[in-house]
Amino acid sequence: MSKSHHAPGTPPVLGIIGGSGVYDIDGLTNVQWQRVLSPWGEPSDDLMFGELDGQRLVFLPRHGRGHRIPPSQLNYRANIDAMKRAGCTELISVSAVGSLREDLPPGMFVICDQFIDRTFAREKSFFGTGCVAHVSMADPVCPRLGDAIEAAGRNIGIPMTRGGTYLTMEGPQFSTKAESRVYRQWGCDVIGMTNMPEAKLAREAELCYATVAMVTDFDCWHPDHGHVTVDAVIKVLLENAARARALVKSVAPFLRARDISCHAGCHTALDAAIVTHGSARDPGLVKRLDAVAGRVLGRA
Repeated sequence: MSKSHHAPGTPPVLGIIGGSGVYDIDGLTNVQWQRVLSPWGEPSDDLMFGELDGQRLVFLPRHGRGHRIPPSQLNYRANIDAMKRAGCTELISVSAVGSLREDLPPGMFVICDQFIDRTFAREKSFFGTGCVAHVSMADPVCPRLGDAIEAAGRNIGIPMTRGGTYLTMEGPQFSTKAESRVYRQWGCDVIGMTNMPEAKLAREAELCYATVAMVTDFDCWHPDHGHVTVDAVIKVLLENAARARALVKSVAPFLRARDISCHAGCHTALDAAIVTHGSARDPGLVKRLDAVAGRVLGRA
């Protein structure tokens, strides 16, 4: 598929990264799966393109169809690069999480606005030797996308809370009780394995990014955690997937009207981020950055 350098003000294309249960949306038309090549390696899967009442959508199964790839082995850079090449301007991450708070029970959706990154085995940046960049992650989630998700969720009655800190652990094992208690002391709200470095890379790629964290169970700090059965978790997962489909369908109209660059600066995140002088840049790395950073590197 040809690469696509969308200016910040182009009509929005909504990208969704999540499980395969999110994609079977009533009313989705012109559906086709396409392979999108990336200089950063293989994305998790082909991308599914479609339209919902005139809104263009692109879906990526984060772990591949059939859930083949564990969190630590996901090619986060290829995934984000492929979504940018596919024309995405806004990105919603739909993720299953464990709860670190009594008042966030299974079935609750959390529109997270902060992250703590405890991963250590992943490539976390598109930039490096030959082209250095430092983007701001103070506010890692697009507030405009969060507003749209919250409004859509409230409209259709999804149990939802706005704001929260998502701790990203490396995995694939779950936490010890000692770790779970520490994360609660830090003020974290939910725990998962996939949203970092995904959010960092989305910011580098100048994409609006927001997380919908879907609680499946309480993390192991909870006294009833040991009594949770696999059947119970699967039941919540299926219910959450149905709610996620309804949420995506409902949020699309809220995003369609955007005709200017994101007011939060997501689409211009690289304006002051690249510090390597033009004459010192590695041409090979610059070439790999054509989709992610072509807007700014092309003018250097």
